[in-house]
Amino acid sequence: MIQSRMGVTVRQKEGYQAYIPKSLPPDPPVIFDNELHHLLSEADRALARLDGMTIFLPNADLFVAMYVKKEALLSAQIEGTQASLQGVLEFEADMVPGDDINEIKEVINYIQAMDYGLGRTSRELFSIDIMQEVHRILIEGTRGSKKKPGKIRAVQNWIGPAGSTIYSATFVPPPPEKVQELLSGLEQFVLADDRLPPLIKIALVHAQFETIHPFIDGNGRMGRLLITFYLCFAGILARPLLYLSIYLKQHRSEYYQLLQEIRFEGDWESWIKFFLKGIIEVSNGAMMAAREIITLKGKLIEDLVQNNVGGLNSVRLLDLLFSRPVITVTDISKTLKISHQPAYDLVDQFLKLGILREITGKKRYKRYLFIDYVGIIEKGTAV
Repeated sequence: MIQSRMGVTVRQKEGYQAYIPKSLPPDPPVIFDNELHHLLSEADRALARLDGMTIFLPNADLFVAMYVKKEALLSAQIEGTQASLQGVLEFEADMVPGDDINEIKEVINYIQAMDYGLGRTSRELFSIDIMQEVHRILIEGTRGSKKKPGKIRAVQNWIGPAGSTIYSATFVPPPPEKVQELLSGLEQFVLADDRLPPLIKIALVHAQFETIHPFIDGNGRMGRLLITFYLCFAGILARPLLYLSIYLKQHRSEYYQLLQEIRFEGDWESWIKFFLKGIIEVSNGAMMAAREIITLKGKLIEDLVQNNVGGLNSVRLLDLLFSRPVITVTDISKTLKISHQPAYDLVDQFLKLGILREITGKKRYKRYLFIDYVGIIEKGTAV
């Protein structure tokens, strides 16, 4: 326990206790023992390998777009959303998805918030104003839309199991009158030229943001978005490829426990090590997915050649499927600029090879799913 790093718990006039954290950086500073040095080095290398891996992908931007969908889905699932990747793809393909449309909307909003935030933080300095607009996009039109999208909270919130009250909560964040001051301090820390390794810095920032809990709703998703925004803002990643939601979903209890240990024991080191292990694990997982996609494309081209399927148009269709894994014959006809019958024949051949699967069950207006590609991306997203 390092008491000088611990915040204070202040009794409020209503009788509950609210927590106010110390400002960053921790004092005394983070202890860089051998394990932390090793994890930081491994995490830096894993990120560099992941960033370099994208040059070998069929289309790196499309891979990133699909990974953003996966992150959006996982981040929403941590908050209880039951949507699936196929449901998101069906929605984007103007189908009526099998999943609850309101839950799909939460995932779509996350994708839009990610796109907006990356666009802003790539051009401007990180700011709380940007985060407020990201939050508005994230929450508006969803189940949390009545909880002040884009507005710093002016009321007390709390964290706890279903049915808990503020008096039995697991954690009560700072009172509302302290939130703006704490956020301003966090913003100053983000922008300070303090020579802290970027991965250490964003670990500190994420935990502090979650402790401040500045919005009525959506704080978990915002805190996870911050990680990607900062890594791109700091130039650590050329593309937004690093998403920790799958790691945090798989280690949820440990994640929450470590945040509590920062608050009430001043233990930043255990949290940072956990965070760096997540960077390594998720980076390696994303690299494995990238390799699987490269292998998949090579195998499918081989299958097309061996089965004498469609010539150049079959390769063009395969390229198209990596960008539109849910597709119709009409989509293919228009995009490849071929008539309907050749497009239908191509689809028929892709069905026989097991590349596509029909997902509507209808006789008309059929839509097809690029099975193996979606299977690679959706690993870990099962609810």
